[in-house]
Amino acid sequence: MKKEIIIYHRLNDVQVAITEDGSLSELYFDNPEKERSLGNIYLGKISKILTGINAAFVDIGTKQGAFLHFSDVESPSDSSLTDGIESLEDKPKSKKSSKHPKEKAVIPTKYKINKTKEVDLTIQEGQFLLVQIMREAYSNKGVRVTTRIGIPGRYIVLFPFSKNIGISRKIVNLKEKSRLRSIARKNFPRDYGFIIRTAGENKSDAELVRDANELVELWINIQEKIKNAKEPMVLYNDMELATSVVRDHFTPDVEQLTTNSSRLHKEIIEYLQRTSPNMIDKVKLYQGKLPIFEFFGIHKEIAKIYQKKVFLKSGGYVIFDKTEAMTVVDVNSGRSKEREQEMNSFQTNSEAVVEIAKQMRLRDIGGIILIDLIDMSSEANRRRIYYEMKREIAKDKSKAVVFPLTQLCLMQITRQRMSQAVEEKISDLCPTCEGMGRIPSKFVILNRIENWVKKFRTKSDEFSVDLVVNPYIIEYLNDGEISNLTRLMMKYFLKINVKVNEQINVDEFRFYSVRQQKEITNEYL
Repeated sequence: MKKEIIIYHRLNDVQVAITEDGSLSELYFDNPEKERSLGNIYLGKISKILTGINAAFVDIGTKQGAFLHFSDVESPSDSSLTDGIESLEDKPKSKKSSKHPKEKAVIPTKYKINKTKEVDLTIQEGQFLLVQIMREAYSNKGVRVTTRIGIPGRYIVLFPFSKNIGISRKIVNLKEKSRLRSIARKNFPRDYGFIIRTAGENKSDAELVRDANELVELWINIQEKIKNAKEPMVLYNDMELATSVVRDHFTPDVEQLTTNSSRLHKEIIEYLQRTSPNMIDKVKLYQGKLPIFEFFGIHKEIAKIYQKKVFLKSGGYVIFDKTEAMTVVDVNSGRSKEREQEMNSFQTNSEAVVEIAKQMRLRDIGGIILIDLIDMSSEANRRRIYYEMKREIAKDKSKAVVFPLTQLCLMQITRQRMSQAVEEKISDLCPTCEGMGRIPSKFVILNRIENWVKKFRTKSDEFSVDLVVNPYIIEYLNDGEISNLTRLMMKYFLKINVKVNEQINVDEFRFYSVRQQKEITNEYL
């Protein structure tokens, strides 16, 4: 299987696509209007404890408080630091104190973390503690944090308040596991916990030890910041999107990484020179005329992510709809003969679960997903569809649970939510329908305008155009010390005269040739 990473740097955002045999398998991007926070570490202060919902709210120095569930609080009885990881050594008999700097001496109190389990927690209102963001804000909910601090490196994850050593389950070779076990026990600092990531497989002693030492040095720097902190504040920001994808996904099975940005190309090379110099030759700079996603032929697959309806090969289709509490997916059949109804239903459902599992990853749909499949009378067929979905879900990096089909052919799935779904990132609430619908976000419209300009400049020798937009977008064009509009003109050496028209749709734009005195929008879409 040929695996590639494609990084598309545009005027105002970065998108990262991962392909397998030329087909889109994963897509990552940030909302430029919102700072990336997943993985960040903060000195927080407990502002309120709500025993009724087994949680506390933590002031981390941002506008909205962070949500800390009791199950995410490290305690003396908690040994889940290596959750999902195979332990390499027995747990120590006496665990190092997990008190964070600036913690007060607090008598442990019993709290329930679910209906059947209680845990002793040393927390109280006004107490300082270190927290790390484990889920970004979405909808009207704030960030969710944990006190189990983990700092990822290229090959290793450091857990400063643990002494456990772990290894990724995906490393299955027994000799390699034994080698890594030996390196960890002999060379890693003994006052910390570590997990050797999948990327650490077959790496040399020097590479692994260097990564561990760099993480320890980073942690020491964080501790120095804590000494001078008097109020809640950010202590550590995780890497930017492009670099974090290189760190987490650019593994030996990836044949090539391509970006259209010379700046990102340089930063990635510099990062790999420190961590994986043997992979530098796989990094390429794209300088073609077409947008990079279009050159690689994945722009149509990406377009599907923004659509409610996705068509299947058999002629059927699935419709994605979002409510406050869940995402609902409706599967519909195409043309079929009545006598072949069961077979056609099974075939369409089979195609649908593959596509739905893929779209869940690409759209980053979290929470409860309810799928209304086409009715099938055969219990055997319902079981086959259930196991097919389980196989597809196994490809997902986010934790997901699939439940068997009901008699009504309904399938329920729960999927771990890490950040906003793509729909929320790329759209805003419509200002004219009081929240009943959504429109493309301003930065998405700006990206469309940039794509138009790029194509125009590659095919035309004109250097001046008129751009007509709705007032909704004009403020965003003029935003920034150097406005988005100015940056766009400087990047493409094009004079753009902006005019406002309240009559066109908020997500529309129209370009007119100054030389030809006519509209040319459709010629370069």
